Amino acid sequence: MPHSPADAPSGLDEKTSLLSGRDLWSTEADEKAGIPSLVLSDGPHGVRRQRAESDHLGLHASEPATCFPPAVALASSWDPALLRRLGEALGREARSLGVDVLLGPGVNIKRSPLCGRNFEYFSEDPLLSGVLGAAHAQGVQSQGVGSSVKHFAANTQETDRMRVSADVDERTLREIYLPAFERVVTEALPTTVMCSYNKVNGVYAAENRWLLTQVLREEWGFEGLVVSDWGAVGDRVAALLAGTDLEMPGNGGGTDAEVAAAVRAGTLDEAVVDTAVARLRALAAQVRAEAATAEVDHEAQHRLAREIAADCLVLLKNRERTLPLAPTGRVAVIGEFAQTLRYQGGGSSHVNATRVDSPLDELRAQLPDVQVDFAQGYDTAGQPDAAQLRETAVALAAQADTSVLVVGLREADESEGFDREHIHLPDDQVELIHAVARAARRTVVVLLNGGVVSLEGWHDEVDAVVEAWLPGQAGGGAVADVLTGRVNPSGRLAETIPFRLQDTPSFLNFPGEQGHVRYGEGVMVGYRYYETADVPVRYPFGHGLSYTTFEQSGLRATATGPDAARATVTVTNTGDRFGKHAVQVYVAAPRRPVSNPARELRGFAKVALAPGESTEVVIELDRRAFAYWDITRDDWTVATGRYEVQLCENAHDVLASIPLDLEGDQVAKPLTLDSTVGEWFGHPAAGPALTEAMAAGMTEEQAAAASENADAMRMVESMPMRQFLGFLPVPLPDDFLEQLMDLSRTPV
Repeated sequence: MPHSPADAPSGLDEKTSLLSGRDLWSTEADEKAGIPSLVLSDGPHGVRRQRAESDHLGLHASEPATCFPPAVALASSWDPALLRRLGEALGREARSLGVDVLLGPGVNIKRSPLCGRNFEYFSEDPLLSGVLGAAHAQGVQSQGVGSSVKHFAANTQETDRMRVSADVDERTLREIYLPAFERVVTEALPTTVMCSYNKVNGVYAAENRWLLTQVLREEWGFEGLVVSDWGAVGDRVAALLAGTDLEMPGNGGGTDAEVAAAVRAGTLDEAVVDTAVARLRALAAQVRAEAATAEVDHEAQHRLAREIAADCLVLLKNRERTLPLAPTGRVAVIGEFAQTLRYQGGGSSHVNATRVDSPLDELRAQLPDVQVDFAQGYDTAGQPDAAQLRETAVALAAQADTSVLVVGLREADESEGFDREHIHLPDDQVELIHAVARAARRTVVVLLNGGVVSLEGWHDEVDAVVEAWLPGQAGGGAVADVLTGRVNPSGRLAETIPFRLQDTPSFLNFPGEQGHVRYGEGVMVGYRYYETADVPVRYPFGHGLSYTTFEQSGLRATATGPDAARATVTVTNTGDRFGKHAVQVYVAAPRRPVSNPARELRGFAKVALAPGESTEVVIELDRRAFAYWDITRDDWTVATGRYEVQLCENAHDVLASIPLDLEGDQVAKPLTLDSTVGEWFGHPAAGPALTEAMAAGMTEEQAAAASENADAMRMVESMPMRQFLGFLPVPLPDDFLEQLMDLSRTPV
């Protein structure tokens, strides 16, 4: 039952004490005022509930919980319905462990493959990240547990993460780094938003009023609670003024006293404190209203984790149908990770899994008529005798029909807290791949990694490559399901796999220097850069193979308004297996006053089809699908012109394209004497009048000279009109110019 204002904490010290944590994972309580202590807990892919010794970095044990695939894998599903089911499962476990708010999802954009925390984030594309993040949050909150979309904002590296200033222009923020948060906030209505450690354009996120109040609350309408990342608050009073309601973790009351002192000194309005307390109370009322005890079937959760993981695996390469594996014969399984699965990342989201399956055991279970042999191949603890391990593996591979190498990054190679220095697999694993590929009849490589790894040097030597990412505790079964064909792979890359680190768009600007990281690539992040600059990659964003085939036909694109459209396509399973397919629709924009990516993902859908089955897929393209952020108008703008609605196999391969003429926003910038000559003559109303007036004041000789020297106008297009007027042979009257400037302020 809602509490009346009379139930609110009365004393200033009592109120301020509620705005920082009681300890590492729980908030202070005021039971008389109807505000119980709330438990907040990691994480995005599994509940990390610590009861005794607590720490933020995952150094101490937590309660057993299901470790689902992290976001790096989940994004490759391209399936919001699957993410909704994942969220529901996480919510169930959170409720069973007494957790009120689950800290996730993380929707930061993958700006560089080197970011050590990329395994917790979805994609290099804001639409894909936002749609999947919203489904995740909706699923969690359907179980009466709060979610916390994080880390707001521009948190794309671990290097100097608690101090670095992410220096980003506003268009890039609006088009790349904020839209995923915006979608989660406006569609999923998360109970909390977690601000990040870093500065955004010189101001700490926790103290950034533009970010937390103007954008988050006033523009997007967020009504929930803003919580700090753990230890992100430096100036508690400044953070509270900016919009950070709850500081976590607790600090023994030190910053509470600072807030109270500021109120008493008159530098902080007590109403700001009251508002933050009210938001905490509203959160408590929302999550505790659903606080019925939940029972969790861990076996069912494990089966769901396996199902989800299998749909996230990406079949990158499959030469001459090497996969699925034959049901008879001899298979050599090679690699330490085949028996000791690498299934999650390191740091604050580290889950104490209820059980962990190995690919080796699961392959043996699924292939009863196959002789499945095993060789360690390499050692993750740094065993010095790599040559002996490799020699044993090669001997086994030479006797097998197919060799399956399970390789990847060690947990020490990627984790929260530090960034990677390169994108290569460990040297001993690369040498092992070369040696096995030379000896084996057919070679399959299964990758386990939280960040993109280079495939160069060995890719062309092997027959099949499966990107399994970090697949969670049931990943062993999921890998076996895909390798044997029990599950038809349907994952699609949510990030580009480049040929070289040097090819990546942020290469020269990552991770920054002297406390600043400049987002110099602007909106050209991920595939936007590769496609626009025509930089070849090993595998493009959106790539993924299947054991069946799909035909996409009959693309139609119809305008549904002056700046919106609907795309329709028919998808048919033309193969002999059940399968799932990700329909991808991109938009290529006409020439605009800003840099244009070659194409941008603007809609997608995952469909499941039996052999011979067809379905019609409809994708709505709203105004934002065609808009760019215009910094001169401080608003979204749709340019007038011809767009291309493209049906793509991936970000590189266009299957069909439909032209679409949009009226767009009929906006002309008001002219001033500081506007350029090009802007004056290009204005739809003022331009013709100016041209006519200048022609009327010229002699025949001057007019002839002007027409013969048309290129001269191009030379002065960028000159401000104020300077240009001084070069005219016949001055233009001041009142005439004033009339044209007035005319430019009238909508066309």
